[in-house]
Amino acid sequence: MSLIGLTIGQARDRLVRKEFTARELATTYIKAMEAARPLKAYLVETPDRALAAAAQSDARLQKGNGLPLDGIPVAIKDLFCTDGIETTAASKILAGFVPPYESTVTANLWRNGALMLGKVNLDEFAMGSATITSARGPTENPWRRRGDNRPLVPGGSSGGSAAAVAARAALAATGTDTGGSIRQPASFCGIVGLKPTYGRCSRWGIVAFASSLDQAGPMTRDVRDAAIMLQAMAGHDPKDATSAPVPVPNFEAAVGQSIKGMRIGIPKEYRLDGMPKEVEALWQRGIAWVKAAGATTVDISLKMTQYALATYYIIAPAEASSNLARYDGVRFGLRVPGETLEAMYENTRGKGFGAEVRRRVLIGTYVLSAGYYDAYYLKAQKVRALIARDFDEAFKSCDAMLTPTAPSAAFAIGEKMDDPIAMYLNDVFTVPVNLAGLPGISVPAGLSADGLPLGLQVIGKAFDEETVLRVAAVLEDAAKFNAVPAFVAGVA
Repeated sequence: MSLIGLTIGQARDRLVRKEFTARELATTYIKAMEAARPLKAYLVETPDRALAAAAQSDARLQKGNGLPLDGIPVAIKDLFCTDGIETTAASKILAGFVPPYESTVTANLWRNGALMLGKVNLDEFAMGSATITSARGPTENPWRRRGDNRPLVPGGSSGGSAAAVAARAALAATGTDTGGSIRQPASFCGIVGLKPTYGRCSRWGIVAFASSLDQAGPMTRDVRDAAIMLQAMAGHDPKDATSAPVPVPNFEAAVGQSIKGMRIGIPKEYRLDGMPKEVEALWQRGIAWVKAAGATTVDISLKMTQYALATYYIIAPAEASSNLARYDGVRFGLRVPGETLEAMYENTRGKGFGAEVRRRVLIGTYVLSAGYYDAYYLKAQKVRALIARDFDEAFKSCDAMLTPTAPSAAFAIGEKMDDPIAMYLNDVFTVPVNLAGLPGISVPAGLSADGLPLGLQVIGKAFDEETVLRVAAVLEDAAKFNAVPAFVAGVA
């Protein structure tokens, strides 16, 4: 197997056995990153930094003192602040911003020996489901429909992360998930995407979108790699008031364990009108797989699910309008002069923010304004509590839940751009998990009639990522998903 085809687990073990060096692995991925430039997955490439870190990894490995991720080349979503390297959140308003500090999650990765290949594209300020709202242009999915060469979206907002991993231009990547932004692009690109429990990974140093929903997580080739990455990323952080002071278990040990006797909940509300037959068929296959592994399925009801999207699109924009108020042209980032201070604010934000960000800021400001706060924002928070209560009740009769990840496979760039509601519906299966703060994972489980990846989602109880990983690994073993994107086949 070529170095580019290895998983983190395989690369880690072979580095320890000295079958190749961290420098050789880094050099291979730097070439792959360069080959993937047509996809526009990377915004900033940092090959010199990767090679310098690889030299340190090789020195440790030579002495037998290797770290958990020594020599592993990863891509970082450009929402994580990286000390001395431009961080833009894919927005004009932050063009040229170079943080003098490192996010906690990336600092944890570097402390565990990982190498940074570069910063990858996303929807501007993580607002989108297709990575088409980036100020630096859209990222292309490395997959293509059978017999159709039109470029497809990689999903969003972590589309650059998903495309880089799927195109073999990174061994793994970091993502953030506010309403499905790790799991939905993972489904579209045929990789694994894990959204941990809210508070499992520190948000410190991550450019904020919606503070009560945002959560960092790994995007990888397989379930074991997701466990290995999460192990390195997670942990309590006193700098983040929402970081949970809970121990980090051995996530990798959960992968491969039996699910015999486990109860898997199947929520009836996730059967949507008009859902493609192939998505329903994949779900039924997933149910058969967990039964074959010795689990039983339980029909459950999450009756507030129908209100989840509406609730999310009140709470998330409200928090965004508050978080994005700091971008005013005064302290950092873009400044567009005006005759008055107010004119400078207006000019800067008008030129600096793209259409989707402006839309969400306007919605958020509206629902927080006097006279509307009670009618919209306060009501949405009450519904959010009911959605969380639904999950609590359902988990009394099951250990984990199985659902589709997304209501469709990837669509062509430009297909739904003019219809914000159609775009928002991409997150219908993922949003409830964020509102309840629960862990969820997407596992590639099959191909659509057009030859595109489709994912299954496993949802778990708070801080029970181990069960989520156990069930996900069983699905992965049964699905035996080994299809390769057209891009990789073309480059190989």
